[in-house]
Amino acid sequence: MATDQDNKPAQAPGGQGGRSAVAGRPSFAATLLGLPAVLFALITWQVVAHGPLLRLDEHLSRALVHPDRASELLSDFGNVQVAVPVLAVTLAYVARWGRRAGVGRWWLPPLAAALLMALLPAVIVPLKDATARHGTAVVPPGAGYYPSGHTATAAVAYGCATLLLLPWLRSAAARRAAVTACAVLVLGVSFGLVRRGYHWPLDVVASWCLGAVLLSALWLLLGRTGRPTRPKQQSAPEGPMTSGGRCPRRTDEVGGADSVGGSDSAVRTS
Repeated sequence: MATDQDNKPAQAPGGQGGRSAVAGRPSFAATLLGLPAVLFALITWQVVAHGPLLRLDEHLSRALVHPDRASELLSDFGNVQVAVPVLAVTLAYVARWGRRAGVGRWWLPPLAAALLMALLPAVIVPLKDATARHGTAVVPPGAGYYPSGHTATAAVAYGCATLLLLPWLRSAAARRAAVTACAVLVLGVSFGLVRRGYHWPLDVVASWCLGAVLLSALWLLLGRTGRPTRPKQQSAPEGPMTSGGRCPRRTDEVGGADSVGGSDSAVRTS
């Protein structure tokens, strides 16, 4: 067995068993999941306790609210009818390529993303009922506006689609474009909701934190499953090797027409 300088068994790149380096760092994983979770808990506590952060939130909302057609259109990208079909198409594409490439457990990433999307209402709805936060002045009276369901839907649907697509994108430019498109969509939905007055700014920020926790968990899971690769074309088999490490040359390829003439002269000589 190969050993390193400290006489310890050498490990494959990415950790033992080929695992992702990210998945092998518990402190990084804890930070990735812990920071947005703590921030979400802090905002939720302020909402429930009607803390001083809510006064700042209401002041910011009054400065930003300006209902118009553009903000309403932006918020529509957070509708389930828009975001979920985008995710469904991405899941079908990734599953198809994973199966064709012969990736082990190719079904796991699409299944995990689909379950995460299905789990979202089970998290959002109880939080809305428990906090019972009222809406802004431009929406009908009522409660259940915290956290923002549209923002969470956009973050999880477009975020899952991006995470599943990244390993299949060949160039760094394509990967950057996918991440940028995801960020623009989520930020556009968030701005539209606040600008239209559908949600308070803290409703949106809390959904960012919740989406970050869920997407981080999915990212860590995908890191453990390994990076998929596209099927590669096999090169044509080479001829047998001689003892000197060279392929034997065919007689009809040596000298072109001269070799044929040589054969004719041999026949005439015989």
